[in-house]
Amino acid sequence: MTTDCQTGQHAHHDVYAAQCPCRAMLDLLANKWSALAIGALEGGPQRFGALQRHLQGVSPKVLTQTLRRLEDTGLVDRTIYPAVPLHVEYALTDLGHGAAVPLGLLRTWVEENLDNATSTPGRPATGPIAAN
Repeated sequence: MTTDCQTGQHAHHDVYAAQCPCRAMLDLLANKWSALAIGALEGGPQRFGALQRHLQGVSPKVLTQTLRRLEDTGLVDRTIYPAVPLHVEYALTDLGHGAAVPLGLLRTWVEENLDNATSTPGRPATGPIAAN
């Protein structure tokens, strides 16, 4: 499926085309930490520390890189409040809220279907494959 490019930068968007710029957005949204950060921000703005606690296992470096990429693409807003120490909050933009919808469906599907997978990365194989 292709769609017309509304910016006029090229004829159309096609994620299957190797040179389409939409591949970079797909890569960002398909990233585990991006998808989880967007989900964590669905409930409203959060500070860095709260996000890090919510996203168990993410390092400060990776979370910083992820939030910068989400901000650079217009999915997340970063607001600095003048205080001592500085108070910084991250929030989804309208575009970020739009991305949150399909990502939320994907997270729900994963949670509901994980036990049906015959093999899951990081988990011993179960089901028909394990029996062989």
